Amino acid sequence: MAWLEITIPTTADSIGAVTTALTAGGFSDLVIEDQAEFETFLDENREYWDYIDESLQQKLEGLSNIKLYLEDTDTAGMDKLRSLTEKLGLTQTVASLPEVDYEESWKDSYPPQPIGHKLIVLPYWLANTDTDGRAPVILDPGLTFGTGAHPSTQMVMEAMEELVTPGDHCLDLGSGSGILSIAALRLGAADTIGIDIDPKAEDIARENAAYNGFAAPQFTALTGNVTADKTLMEQISQKEYDVVLVNIVADVIIGLAPVLPAFLTGKSRLICSGILNTRLADVKNALAAAGLTVTSVREKEDWRCVTAERSGL
Repeated sequence: MAWLEITIPTTADSIGAVTTALTAGGFSDLVIEDQAEFETFLDENREYWDYIDESLQQKLEGLSNIKLYLEDTDTAGMDKLRSLTEKLGLTQTVASLPEVDYEESWKDSYPPQPIGHKLIVLPYWLANTDTDGRAPVILDPGLTFGTGAHPSTQMVMEAMEELVTPGDHCLDLGSGSGILSIAALRLGAADTIGIDIDPKAEDIARENAAYNGFAAPQFTALTGNVTADKTLMEQISQKEYDVVLVNIVADVIIGLAPVLPAFLTGKSRLICSGILNTRLADVKNALAAAGLTVTSVREKEDWRCVTAERSGL
């Protein structure tokens, strides 16, 4: 099936009214490209990240567009849309899209991803791929953060190859898809606990673990904020962990720093990633203030990953 992409230029001030008019006219599947809306969204959710792709910001600079898609044979729809945009005093551009099986083509974006020397991330539809001796980490990608494509995740997994040993107990804070917990189990850990503030992540991580043949008590998925939920904090701090994983962003790591020693013994190792190079000093200072010593720093592109341990133990 061939499709037409229709782009309607508007302004930040009028984009809401135009969207309402189009929806009222029967065109409900709309894509909004608006710099002001994007920046508002970022400001309201700044606590969850400290990095935005510059190329994405450049693409949105000055934009206030509405896009929608119609089948190329839908002449009645095109006539109706043209009449509506004329009444609104707007123009439109039409581009033909090639015929693509969209239900399957998205899978091309998730090829096998070798990481380090021992691991390979596979989407579930490639679960039977020959891994050439690497331990497979099988995921349903795209549902939440953690596909193995980001440098921050890759550095954690590379550090885990060196630090996780058979029989270890691991804690994964900000577990997302569960990729790091699953990697720990593939590297021989006895069990892992993955915690995320998003309840959807808990279900997704549990499903991804099942793709790999892991379930409780090997893998436990929980939802909560360890800095705010005392019950959760007491529950997970009763156990000793050999490796603690924190792959989030600098500000969240800094906020977590005071509670991290509660999960670490003198032999434990902490791996923190998702840190922009410009925030590395801030993270190191926060860890030091919490009584932790940074033992190594990994670098990949603009991102940093630190390994730390409790000081003086």
